Amino acid sequence: MSNTSETRSEFIQKAEAIILENISNEQFGVSELAEVMNMSRSNLLRKIKKDTTLSASQFMRQVRLVKSMEMLKQNSMTVSEVSYKVGFGSTSYYIKCFREYYGYPPGEAGKRKVEDEPAKEKTNLFSKYRWLILGTASAILIVLSVFLFNNKKDTKPSEVEKSIAVLPFKNESNDSLNLYFVNGLMESSLNKLQKIEDLRVISRTSVEKYRETTMSIPEIAEELNVNYLVEGSGQRIGDQVLLNIQLIEASSDRPIWVEQYSREVGDVFALQNEVAKKIATAIKAMVTPAEMQQIEKIPTENLVAYDYYLQALDPYYSRSTEGLVMAIPLFKKAIENDDQFALAYAHTAIAYYFMDLNQADKQHTEDINNYSDKALLYDSKSAESLISKALYYMTIEDFRLALPYLKKALEYNPNSSPVIQMLADLYARAIPNTSKYLEYALKGIQLNIGANDSIAKSYVYLHLSNALIQTGFVDEAITYIDMSLDYNPNNYYSPLVKTYIMYAKNRDLEETKNRLIYEYSKDSTRLDILQEIGKAYYFQKEYDSAFTYYESFANARVKYGLDMYSHEDLKISWVYQKEGLDAQAKEFEKSYSEYCENDESIYKSASMASKYAFEGKNDEAIEQLKIFATQKDFQYWILVFMEIDPILEPLKSHPDFEEVMNQIEDQFWKDHTKLKASLEEKGLM
Repeated sequence: MSNTSETRSEFIQKAEAIILENISNEQFGVSELAEVMNMSRSNLLRKIKKDTTLSASQFMRQVRLVKSMEMLKQNSMTVSEVSYKVGFGSTSYYIKCFREYYGYPPGEAGKRKVEDEPAKEKTNLFSKYRWLILGTASAILIVLSVFLFNNKKDTKPSEVEKSIAVLPFKNESNDSLNLYFVNGLMESSLNKLQKIEDLRVISRTSVEKYRETTMSIPEIAEELNVNYLVEGSGQRIGDQVLLNIQLIEASSDRPIWVEQYSREVGDVFALQNEVAKKIATAIKAMVTPAEMQQIEKIPTENLVAYDYYLQALDPYYSRSTEGLVMAIPLFKKAIENDDQFALAYAHTAIAYYFMDLNQADKQHTEDINNYSDKALLYDSKSAESLISKALYYMTIEDFRLALPYLKKALEYNPNSSPVIQMLADLYARAIPNTSKYLEYALKGIQLNIGANDSIAKSYVYLHLSNALIQTGFVDEAITYIDMSLDYNPNNYYSPLVKTYIMYAKNRDLEETKNRLIYEYSKDSTRLDILQEIGKAYYFQKEYDSAFTYYESFANARVKYGLDMYSHEDLKISWVYQKEGLDAQAKEFEKSYSEYCENDESIYKSASMASKYAFEGKNDEAIEQLKIFATQKDFQYWILVFMEIDPILEPLKSHPDFEEVMNQIEDQFWKDHTKLKASLEEKGLM
């Protein structure tokens, strides 16, 4: 096995043996290997990395590829058969991985001499994937230009990226009640550094799990993907604040700036400002005058108000109902002592938003509005004030009015992970824009991926994979959906998303349908998959089978009073019509027409084109497609599925059909090329 010593460790030999025992099981991933080896996932990752220099998923893929080479040398199976025998769900993905590892396609394996892959290939495999998996922003710019876009160039060594994480400060006071004050010092240091655009600052939620950690500084830095870490400890004794703080360079595990402070509590704001400035100076971060103005801003002159505010932060960040119920009165106490305390108003509004988040009957809409207005009144340049107002508009579902507040918040806090996550969600769901969805999904990974456990990381990578496939980056989407499944094979949505990504790659409807049926067999309550199976049969024009699944879906939707997938009702109507159920077909057609009337998205003209084609109004349908051809940043699925949609088939004889479809395709790939260039320029790809 390459990338191991000649005398491989017993650990690696055991891991290889277990992988080989499960070689044909596509679902046997890193988590399963850890379980069989009676190890935690994190220990497995570290051990494999130490012994092989590969990540666990790379190591497992390597074992599968080497085994596949043995099979190919026997000349008894086809490439497709071998790919499935060694646990690759997609033959094309297997061919891609094989070529990257050996330097030639698997079809040539039987024609070549048995030889170890060259060291150059080993290096390429490692350099292509390692930093992509870790998510380091500076390396993404370099590596993805090779791995994603095959644009190899000689590059000069880039300077060390200014990425930093502020670890939870330790409370050295004998009084545990002073913990909130020490946490407040950490919170302030983090918040001030986040205002500097030249820094990449990891979110608070990302670092919180290291409060009681036994991990070393290099291990934490690698997991969080940063080059610098801030450690601190402090205590409050009466009116005196004692603070020890150091800035550590991760690569050398050595402090590059250390300071001890002893200040009066009344000087706490000056202390916070000084710490932020000295850290920025030590790592040579460029701070603009506007950013310095934000850093030097004092939240309140009233120390009693500030004390109540600090007490509220820990329960506030729990996001639990119990924590929010504790935090809100403390924020209000802060406001009682300083009625112009913008941060307290903003956090109260945000707390009320989370109180209502999962409630069908919203109780605090006016509270959110009123407190956010007060926050903006007293500090209109605070990211928190702007976020609170955006959340009000999101509560009343006026998403377009939320956007400018979120964008402005990002100007004042370019490292705000919550803002970036909200923007990604809005552009994915409420205000569809695939380019912006992908941009913010990539930014979110830079700031927050280190935060999460395996399950959370799985969903983060799912989110990114979904954004990538929507913008036509098919191979990249495969990479991240596989990472999502590596972290959590039981992820609820990843298998479904992977099914369609693989269809975009291979255009194999039969394989897609079988994957869907397999996923449905694991959980027959999945109405989303139920209608997807019906749709797969619909695209294959197997209307009897499509009806079986669509009928079950439609009945369940009525039974449980669900308002879902109304945009698919025209396909259901088509199938019911083919089955001679005209009256029911009319009801589904009516539902779809209502959906079109209410649709305010960029897809309305495409939906209307389907409606007119269904009605036999081909000229009107073509006119709607011409309108859609002028839209930008629409999903790749439009190209993938329009060409096989039975409802649109009659349009193919129209003299303008081919031209308008070419215009739609040209527009998509023009947007794709522009997006790729933009993301490269911003250092996201």
